[in-house]
Amino acid sequence: MKERALIVDDDPELLGILKKYLENHGLDVITASNGTEAMAAAPSGRPDIIITDIEMPRMDGFTLCRRLKDNKVLADIPVIIMTGKKISEADHISGYNCGADDYVVKPFSYPVLLAKIKAVIHRSTRGKKKNTLVRTDEMEINMEGRTIKLKGRPVKLTSKEFDLLATLTSKRGKVLGLNTLLEAVWGYNTADYNDPHTVEVHVSNLRRKIGAFGKRIKAVPGHGYKFE
Repeated sequence: MKERALIVDDDPELLGILKKYLENHGLDVITASNGTEAMAAAPSGRPDIIITDIEMPRMDGFTLCRRLKDNKVLADIPVIIMTGKKISEADHISGYNCGADDYVVKPFSYPVLLAKIKAVIHRSTRGKKKNTLVRTDEMEINMEGRTIKLKGRPVKLTSKEFDLLATLTSKRGKVLGLNTLLEAVWGYNTADYNDPHTVEVHVSNLRRKIGAFGKRIKAVPGHGYKFE
């Protein structure tokens, strides 16, 4: 199975070149033009690594890095930061304090970037096996195929319902707050959008569609939801 990279940059030409290069060297690639788009793409795209520029409109690379590391669901995705200027020691420290795993300075060598990507992914996945097939009793979730079966029968879910179920089951037994779910599943910046009704409606629909298994999605009043 191929590793997947999410590249974030407001330069469409560079995005196209990097996407083609990395795909030609065995990676799946998805793209975003700023940090806001990246936060929306990461939950469903499930990248193994994020490579982001620093200076972008709407949400810059440092802010994106902080938002990812503050998110319980997305925090383990490693990040490589791209910068277009000669960076100082203070810049390095700022990036690493935001949770970045490595740096490349533009203009950079594509083979060097590829080597860094492979090294960072290797470090982050060492000793872990990416679980693309999740089984819970008689429920089977295929993360790659984005399908669900109950007792061997397929269940039709919307994209967000699937992301919600996958997020809850990936953190089985842990309470996920409403803000965490709004960021992880919908990619919302909860400073701008913080409506719990969005989560409640989708949880209600999801419970109905998965029948008896829906009872395992537990509401924790004042906190959020968990999958038991």
